[in-house]
Amino acid sequence: MSESSTVLESRLDLKLLHRGKVRDVYEIDAETLLMVASDRVSAFDVVLPQPIPHKGEVLTLITAWWLQQLEKQRISHHLLAVDPDVIQERHPDLAASRDVWARRAMLVKRTKPVLVECVVRGYITGSAWKEYAKTGTLAGEPLAKGLQESQKLDPPYFSPATKAQTGHDENITFGQVEELLGKQLAGRLRDLTLQVYAYGRDVANTKNIILADTKLEFGHDTSGTLLLIDEVLTPDSSRFWPKESYAVGRGQPSLDKQPIRDFLDGLKEWNKAPPAPDLPPAVVKATSERYQDVFKRLTGTSLAAYRPPRFGPSTGKSA
Repeated sequence: MSESSTVLESRLDLKLLHRGKVRDVYEIDAETLLMVASDRVSAFDVVLPQPIPHKGEVLTLITAWWLQQLEKQRISHHLLAVDPDVIQERHPDLAASRDVWARRAMLVKRTKPVLVECVVRGYITGSAWKEYAKTGTLAGEPLAKGLQESQKLDPPYFSPATKAQTGHDENITFGQVEELLGKQLAGRLRDLTLQVYAYGRDVANTKNIILADTKLEFGHDTSGTLLLIDEVLTPDSSRFWPKESYAVGRGQPSLDKQPIRDFLDGLKEWNKAPPAPDLPPAVVKATSERYQDVFKRLTGTSLAAYRPPRFGPSTGKSA
């Protein structure tokens, strides 16, 4: 495990292209980016003051772990390198800042992102449940009658959304995706998203974890190839539920930042708008442990002992 201190905000001697809720994206060259996952954490679309130790490390390394396996499913992706030694070998100028980015950075192909969030729901929960409970629909389209909260959807439901720069993404129909992107690309995105979800669901099931839903992003590289990009099947982009406590008809405990949500929900004086309140040390600790626990449950290896995979020199495939 990296010995570097917690990273709330990275500052590298590179051109900063974007600082998101979690990731800082830097330009390496015209075709390559460095994506650094900080330890920032957000809830209710508000970034909180305290970072969560090792969160960025978990998000980066669990993405690499999944992508290495998804290559065998013929899923093309943007990841070129995640092993700090490989990144430094390719870009020696990064050696001076290695303590900031090591084990939390991905060297990736630069892509033009598809401006649709590709969400697949295997269980009805979250915003989908809220809409269904009110209107019996999802993105305005009717679902089967009589569903209960957290009930399994069979087959899983492709539930795309617009990519919001601020605030919440908005659920849209598949027909709207076809209008935005064309039928061929829309169909390809749906098929790839369902394929990745099915693989992740089956792997998680063997670890006594339910993958309730996940959000994926795709982009085209300079040759026009469609690639899976950004984080993949992480606790931030997915809902992982422990199988042992699952029950239909209620919300489920999640293997992610649930301690933070529980704490904030108990603050009657906070209106879910900036500025965010401080997190107590016990909540920060519990959340860090939750992220590291789901990493170990999925990979079978502790975060400290995990060695990042090495990917090929230019293909985005593991060596």
